[in-house]
Formats: sequence, structure tokens, C-alpha cells
Amino acid sequence: MTKKNAPFPDETQILDFIRDNPGRASKREITRAFQIKGEEKIKLKKLLRRMTLDGKLEKPHKSRLHVSGDLPTVLVIEINGVDGQGDLTARPLDWEFPEEPPKILMFAFDKRTKLGLGDRALVRLTPNKNKGETGYVAKVIRKLDQKSSQIIGVFHSDDENIAFVNPTDKKDRNRYLIAKNDWNGATNGSLVLIALKPGRQISRHAKAKPAKVINCFGSVSDPKSISLIAIISQGIATEFPVEALNEAEKSEKPVLGKRVDLRDIPLITVDPSDARDHDDAVWAEMDTDPENEGGCHIIVAIADVAHYVRPGSALDVEARKRGNSTYFPDRVVPMLPEKLSNGLCSLHEGEDRYTMAVHIWFDNRGKKIRHKFIRGLMRSYASLSYEEFQNARDSNLSEHTNDLIDSVINPLYQAYEILLKGRHHRDPLNITTPEKKIILDDKGDVIRIENKVSLDAHKLIEEFMIQANVAAAEELERKNTPCMYRIHEQPSLDKIETLRLFMAGLDYKFSKGQVIKPKIFNNLINIVAGSPHEEVVNTIILRTQMQAKYSPENHGHFGLSLTRYAHFTSPIRRYADVLVHRALIRALRLGDDGLSQFDTDNFYETAEHISTTERNSMVAERNSTERYIAHYMSQKIDEEFEGKINGVLNAGLFISLTETGGEGFIPISSITGDYFHYDKNHQLIEGEHSGLIFQLGDSVTVRLREANPISGGLIFELIDDRLLKNASSKKTVKNSRRPRKRKRK
Repeated sequence: MTKKNAPFPDETQILDFIRDNPGRASKREITRAFQIKGEEKIKLKKLLRRMTLDGKLEKPHKSRLHVSGDLPTVLVIEINGVDGQGDLTARPLDWEFPEEPPKILMFAFDKRTKLGLGDRALVRLTPNKNKGETGYVAKVIRKLDQKSSQIIGVFHSDDENIAFVNPTDKKDRNRYLIAKNDWNGATNGSLVLIALKPGRQISRHAKAKPAKVINCFGSVSDPKSISLIAIISQGIATEFPVEALNEAEKSEKPVLGKRVDLRDIPLITVDPSDARDHDDAVWAEMDTDPENEGGCHIIVAIADVAHYVRPGSALDVEARKRGNSTYFPDRVVPMLPEKLSNGLCSLHEGEDRYTMAVHIWFDNRGKKIRHKFIRGLMRSYASLSYEEFQNARDSNLSEHTNDLIDSVINPLYQAYEILLKGRHHRDPLNITTPEKKIILDDKGDVIRIENKVSLDAHKLIEEFMIQANVAAAEELERKNTPCMYRIHEQPSLDKIETLRLFMAGLDYKFSKGQVIKPKIFNNLINIVAGSPHEEVVNTIILRTQMQAKYSPENHGHFGLSLTRYAHFTSPIRRYADVLVHRALIRALRLGDDGLSQFDTDNFYETAEHISTTERNSMVAERNSTERYIAHYMSQKIDEEFEGKINGVLNAGLFISLTETGGEGFIPISSITGDYFHYDKNHQLIEGEHSGLIFQLGDSVTVRLREANPISGGLIFELIDDRLLKNASSKKTVKNSRRPRKRKRK
């Protein structure tokens, strides 16, 4: 029975309806549910648009809506435990925030999937409506290819028959018991992969979980083990199938054929000094067309990986499985075999290479006029490092760059200055956070940790690549061809509110209800530039952002202020780029090696998969860096360092060291002299008696107490004279525990 003259819904009612109908709520469904007719449909459209602009709603699909800050209806989870009722619990695989994620219960899981601790699955979420419960209930769509209950750790034995394994994951506080017949050749200090075993624990080791060694990787003292731990933990493949290697070996050297000959154009590559693969080359000139006075013409030439990695081949299957290359301080785990990644696909100086290139023309304001894609044959005129390229621009010429300055380098910078006008008009997100580079000796030990310097040379190449990527997305839309977009959605309302409260705590105004654009974040960054808060504000703005990912549906790129964007420029190291190349080949009829039917039919699944492999690689790279820094810091126990608070939790403070970038933790229980209250909204702790405040972004002095190269963990002690003074004046306060209340008589 329908209601007559139903009242028009307010924002709260709409949010409640969307939460009650996850994955199905659209404007049409809302119209039906609230019996909205006539002119009120326009009113609803405006309300939904305002709620979206305010960050209260998100639109991950063409028509469906969901509430900002809520988990998406479909996502990848990892089983991480069992609750008191024996039900499996899970967490979102890509959760990277300091606060705990919403609770996910696997009440409705299909027992046939046989999920266990550590397994991953694609699930559909619904709100948990059981009385007194919060979070979500998950129903498994598909179990993902992930080894169950396998853990990497360090093998220790002080007994002839019993050994223990301590996990390398600092979040895993378990200890694993290994019986003698399950050692599998492991010895003291071995880095091992273990699997949990069913059965009871030995009574005198009741807290240890029984397991068996299934693989041994040598001594944990070997410096190479640092990145190896990350590789194994994230399930990153290091060995190529024989079939893929055979295909790579049979690849033939380039010939011109029907391709466009670009070998007379002095294209150059500009990369890090230690780069082994060269995906992209660039060239520019001022446009000679009299109708485009002051404009420019650029060429971005990209390795034609699609020529060698054909749809459905063994190389293709393995590249899709890996999704991307992964980079560590001591090695690269490539997406393609070395014969291709460092050989026939890499744009080496003076060697003929197949290329997929794009010509792009801009007017004198940096606005693009047109573009044209071709398949060609090129020969890199020079392979320069960023430093060489920058030094040449700064008149510090070398023998390598002396002949390039007038004909190649200066025209590239002239074009860049034109492109900058367009970039300034877009006003993309301009976050600056410090990056560190780990320098190793020949043995793999850390010599030093350097700050990465951002040069104009980096920015020039980045802008050229962005323009080529935009051209690829535009061309595929124009040709109505499937495109693997690179999307970056605007921040959720919850994150915006957290940022607003934090800025208010620093006495900076950040108005509520603004239309969320990169410009508002850039304004904040400009306001704090040069102040003590500069670094922390940049960091928290970065944390406010959503994570970029791949999607067959276009949702724009918030951070770059672009309505459409794809990855085209790095096919040696990203599978998404290979798919974009294939799509262009099909759309422009540039060959018979374009998108296959399998590619098209599996675009959504591939997008989810390569987004996951990218996140896995990011976690592996970050964890490896943490372990290298901990290895370096292990020689500096009890030394004092300057740092900043870069995270605040009820349990303590996260610290980032100024010199090395090392990140560690100060347990709140170790801060003696007062009891500290946690203020989540303002990201601070405040002393109950002293009124002392330690807030996100504060500069602090710390003493290193522990450094664990195996887990990458650093534990600090806070050094602050005010704590000592407070401790002496408050004799009754021995540590940070709350004083016991006296019983009333």
C-alpha cells in the first residue's frame, strides 16, 4: 500500500535508505521509495548533487550511490581472526589508515570456499543489523588465489626436538611451535615460510601455535633477506614460467616494416641514474604553424610492449598475474622477463626500438589543440639521468649533453613552460612530502639514507607523461573503445571533517560545506608553507585522499584535476598500460595485436586484480624500506634523535625521524610523569595533571630503545624536560596509568 502525499525526504532519510539498500540505491530507486513525482524530481536531483559535492555521497558506479566513509558494497577482504562466537572476521585488504577498520563478520560465508586465516576473497557487504552490532556482514563472491595460513618468520631452536618461529610481521604477535619432524632443513636464524597445523599445542607451550616449515630461504642475517621478506609476505612472484621465458627468447629485433620511421628525430630518455628499463622518450619543438604562434609540438614515444606481449600468450598471462613490477633498494622484481624489460622493449641509447608514440600540439596558453597516435620505429639519441638533464639546463654541461642543449634540451624546457600554463589553470593537488632513498654498498648493507630531491627535470617529464596519458583516455573515449581508466575519487566526508577539526586545532580556518576541489587543499598548503606545520599539514592532506585505482568506468582523477585519465606511458612495468596500448591498436587499426575478446570480457576483474597487485607492491616496497631503516638504526640504540609526531593513537605516538625518515612508536605507557587523555578529533594526547599536549606535527626529541630489522619496528622513548619537572612535582604519579580512585567510606 502506498502513502499519499508522502513528505519530501531530508538528507538523513536519504542516507538511511542508501545504507539499507547497499549496491541498489540509485536516484530512480529513491524516487520510487519516497514516491517523488513531477517537479520534486528536479528538487531531488539538486539535493543528491549537493550531497555529492558536500562529500556526503559517493557515486562509484554510473547510477548507484553509497554513503561517503562507508566501505564499498563489493571489495577484497583478508580473513584476520575469529570472534568469541567462532565466526571468522576480516579486514579490507587495502585499509591503510591508523584507525581500526569497521568490523566485518563472515556470518554468511559459503563453507564450500573453505576460507582460513590469511585467505583473501572478493565479497559483498551488507550492514550488520543484529542488535548491538556494528560494521558489516560479508558474503563471499569468489575466493582469491592466496595461500592460506602461510607465515614468514625466523627459525630459532634451543632444544633438539622443539623450535619456534617468530613472525616477521610486526602486527602478528603470535609465536609458532615447530616439532622436530617439521623442521624441513631449517637451522637457527633461517628465514622460513611456515604453514599452520591442526591439532593441540604441547601443554608447556600452550601459547604457541603448531606449524610446520614448508620452505627455507637461507640465513636472515644475509642483507638480501630484507627485501626477500617483503617479496614472500606479499606473494610476489620472482620466477617466470619456462613458456614465458621461451617466448621472450624467441622475440626478434625490430625492423621498420610498415611503421613510421622516427629515427631521425632526436628523442631522448630521462630516468633515475640507476634505471635499468627505459619506457619513455621525449622531444619538443615550437610549432611552425603560423596559426599557432607561440604554441608547441611534443612527441612522447613509449616502448611498444604490446608487439611482444600478445593477448593470450604465456608472457601475457604472467604479466597480467603480476600486474606490475616491484622496486626494492637492492633489486627489481619485473613484470616482464629481462630479455624484454631490460632488452628489446627498453629504449636504449643508439638502438632501434618499436614504439607507440603520440604527437601533441598545444597553443601558447598550454591548451591542447590536437593529438595523433602512431606505431613507429625510433632510436634514442641519448639516455640521460635527471641530474644530467637538470645540470645541462643550469648551464653545467657535460660531454654527453653539450651537443644536446640547443637542439633538444632547451626546446623541451620551452615546451614545458607552455604546458605549465595549462597545469596552473587546472590547479592539481600539490602535496609535498619528504621521500628517502636508501643507498647500499656492494654487500647490500645500508651506507646512508638520502633525501630525494625534486628537480624541474622530474616535473617536466611528469607533465609530458600526464599529457600523453590524457590523450590516450580521450582517444579511446572518442573511438568508443574500452579503456582502463586510472581513477582517483574525491575524499570522503568523514576524512574532510577529520582534516577540518585538525586544522582548527592548529588555529587554521577550514570552512565546512565547501565544494571539494584540489584548490582548497592547495590553499591550505600555501597558508602553512614555511611554518612549523608545513610537513604535517601536507601529510594529513595526503592521508585525507582516496587511493587511486584502475577501473573500466571513468570517475575522473581528483588529484590531477582531470575529467579523464589512463596509464599509457609505462607498459614495461604496468599491465594497465599494456591494455591501453592494445585498446589504441584496436581503435586506430594499428595492427592485429589489439584488445582480445578475453581482455574485453574480463575488464572489471582485471581492474580489481591489478589494483590489488599494485597495493601489494606498495606494501612490499614500504615494508622493505622500513626494514632497511631499522637495520641501519640497529647500530644506534640509546642515541637521541629529532623527529615529528606523525600519528596519534590511544596506545601512543607514531614518530618520523627528521634525518633518516625512520618511523617508530612511543607506547603511551612509557611516557612517565602523568596520565594522558587521547583526543581523536584533534589528534593529540593531553596530560591530566600537567596539561602537557603532544599533537600531530609537534617536533620532539626521542631516544631509540629498540630496532628490529626483521619486522622493521622501531621503539622510542620520549625525551622532554617538562615531563621530568612534572614527575618531580607530582610524586603520586609514577607513570601514565590513571591513579586508582579511593573507595568511598
